[in-house]
Amino acid sequence: MYSVEVNCFTGLENPQKTCNNFQLMHKNYQQVLALVFAVEEINQNPNLLPNITLGYHLYNTYHSDERTLESSLKWLSGQSQTMPNYSCRTHDKSVAVIGGATSTLSVQMGSLLELYKFPQITYGPFDPLLHDKVQFPSLYQMAPKDSFLSVGIVQLLLHFAWTWVGLTSTDDMRGEKFLWNTAEEMSRRNICVAFIEKIPVSERRQDDSHVAFMPRIIASSAKVIIIHGDADSLIILRHSQPLIFTSLKLWIITSDLDITLRARHFDSYAFHGALVFKHQTCEPPGFSDFLKSVNPVKYPADIFLKSFWHSTFNCSDEFAKLERGECLPNASLEDLPLEYFDMIMSSLSYSTYNAVYAVAWALHEMFLMRTEMGFERHGENFTLQPWQLHSFLRNIQFNNSAGDPVVLDEQRNPVAKYDIMNYLIFFKQNEIFVKVGQFIPKSLLNQNFTISENSIIWGISQPTVPESVCNESCGSGFKKLSCEGKPACCFDCVQCPEEEISNQKDMDHCMKCPEDKYPNEERNNCLPKNVAFFTFKESLGMTLTCIALSFSLLTVLILVIFVKFRDTPIVKANNRNLSYTLLISLTLCFLSSMFFIGQPTSATCLLQQTIFAIVFTVAVSSILAKTITVVLAFKATRPGSRMKRWVQPRVSNFIVFICSMIQVTLCGIWLATSPPFPGLDLHSEPGHIIIVCKIGSGIAFYGVLGYMGFLALGSFIVAFLARNLPDTFNEAKFITFSMLIFCSVWLSFIPAYQNPKGKAMMNAEIFCILASSGGLLGCIFLPKCYVILLRPDRNTLEYLKQKADSRSHSEILPGRQKFKKKF
Repeated sequence: MYSVEVNCFTGLENPQKTCNNFQLMHKNYQQVLALVFAVEEINQNPNLLPNITLGYHLYNTYHSDERTLESSLKWLSGQSQTMPNYSCRTHDKSVAVIGGATSTLSVQMGSLLELYKFPQITYGPFDPLLHDKVQFPSLYQMAPKDSFLSVGIVQLLLHFAWTWVGLTSTDDMRGEKFLWNTAEEMSRRNICVAFIEKIPVSERRQDDSHVAFMPRIIASSAKVIIIHGDADSLIILRHSQPLIFTSLKLWIITSDLDITLRARHFDSYAFHGALVFKHQTCEPPGFSDFLKSVNPVKYPADIFLKSFWHSTFNCSDEFAKLERGECLPNASLEDLPLEYFDMIMSSLSYSTYNAVYAVAWALHEMFLMRTEMGFERHGENFTLQPWQLHSFLRNIQFNNSAGDPVVLDEQRNPVAKYDIMNYLIFFKQNEIFVKVGQFIPKSLLNQNFTISENSIIWGISQPTVPESVCNESCGSGFKKLSCEGKPACCFDCVQCPEEEISNQKDMDHCMKCPEDKYPNEERNNCLPKNVAFFTFKESLGMTLTCIALSFSLLTVLILVIFVKFRDTPIVKANNRNLSYTLLISLTLCFLSSMFFIGQPTSATCLLQQTIFAIVFTVAVSSILAKTITVVLAFKATRPGSRMKRWVQPRVSNFIVFICSMIQVTLCGIWLATSPPFPGLDLHSEPGHIIIVCKIGSGIAFYGVLGYMGFLALGSFIVAFLARNLPDTFNEAKFITFSMLIFCSVWLSFIPAYQNPKGKAMMNAEIFCILASSGGLLGCIFLPKCYVILLRPDRNTLEYLKQKADSRSHSEILPGRQKFKKKF
């Protein structure tokens, strides 16, 4: 009932002289009344302990180690003067002790009571350390296990997205276990611990404890602080916190702390808005009515009640007035504010109530067993020894008047259930608890967690849900980048790469859009791609179309010119049929580029590459036939040459036919095995799905190109060797230049074809078709058209004879000069 501040104690002086500043802990008196209520209920119950009346002794512990031992020695001695190993009691032997609001007090009492094998039933919070039956064989814990408390707290943190949280607990084994479990659970759910502070267990260091940890708590950027401990630790914390700083924090408090026990008034609002995990309890029937009926007149022998009444109702110092009922005759406990007394049964009072019943049921079972065995019928005197009660307490199991099961076997001890309460302080310091949620653990994978966010009233400086994060969240379109040497909750925000998005906050990784979608500029959403293809309506498509048509018309015009002047020497000189074939094939080459423009279909994809390959092969083979004809014609002019039979039109036509049929065969194999087909290019252009023609078999495609390149290289080599042959209309020089352009264009196309995709790939192939065809047309036929149209005087037999005579004269003259020099 009392808290006490203890000065430095060496053990030599009297403990009474070192204790000062007694302060009545008013609310703790409910635990005493719970004990009285249970005893009176049992004594009035004819079915439980019939013909036996329970009694009790009350001793104060003062929440002090020294005074706890002193009270225990007084109880063992039976008088105010402590006499170890001696008891003056003769007729009222006690059989059990119910005590220990904290683990520290339970240990202090248990170490002494264990010497005499007294059963000790502690009503304080469950402590795994006290579960050790080797060290504490006579100690029993009434409180339910807090095995899932850390899980419930982390569920609350996750609900409000609090990822930067401070931990404060008592500096003992129970506090260490709580810190370990909570930190581990927080780490598993990606919540970071901003700091860990430990509150000294003994209040001897109360005066200087705030120097050690309070400045760090206040200075921390964490807005949410979890407090775990007992009543003493909270008092120490409240002695150390000014309102102006602590009101900036949100406190999450476990059920073992009573935040209504204020140390002084100026910090009353420090915990306003706190969230408290309280044990769920079912109040026994009649307890509220019992509390309303309690007064000093009803219990005149209770000196604690007199002191309590005097302190809470500010009565006169004369206790006689209390006994006569002259001090507030109509006063009732229900009139007291929450800071003095709570009419709702607390978890400690509930455990005290169950502890009394546990002792009663153990005694009942023991007496019942003795009756069944016949000891009582023989009139034997029975002296009850405390150690005899242990076997019954270990196996006791019953339902209390509220319907809850009660067991003292800690292996079967139920897991605690929690109500989440919102602690509020209103004007004139009226305090209330409002239930805003609950946490009912069933298993590790099955928990019932509910919270009513709209019902919560936050702190004075926090009108809305507070944020407790190490740094601001990364918005959509960004991802978290961990900082070296910092916790995982402290990170930088970087924008997602070009082809990735993040559509949620605080994403660790960006994700790619589906293939049929693309990221928007903010990179937080995927937009559907537009289906597109290379069309005539585009500026580049229209330009290439105009160029192709223009070159086609120019080629047809040159063909018309050649047909019109077919009997002139310049047309007849180099096999006019090959010229016609070459011009027609070049016309088709220019027009074949049109297959690459427009929406690809199965038909256009088949025709694109095959028509292009065949007509180009015809053109190149025609040029090859021309160069071979020039070489054969020169050799046939020599006397006695047998080459004249090869200088015939059918030979050149045969060359064109054979070379073209080989390409037709290759294209037929290509179409039969893996033909080109329409396909989708999803990646070449952001925001677009390009319909293109897939080549099918890459080997066949490059085989066709390779064969065409082989013919072009052969034509280039033959033309290059025949470029200086003495012929009037020798085309070898022009063919050499034309094939040089042709080979250069297609050699540059092959590596360029590997990199661009989509429309760029088609543009590259169209450009190569137009450039190579234009090179052939310009180098071979434009010089001849120049002569035919602009210099007709050079396109006559007389001019040819004069040119031939001058060439012969220039060849004979150097020979004669050499002959003269010899003589």
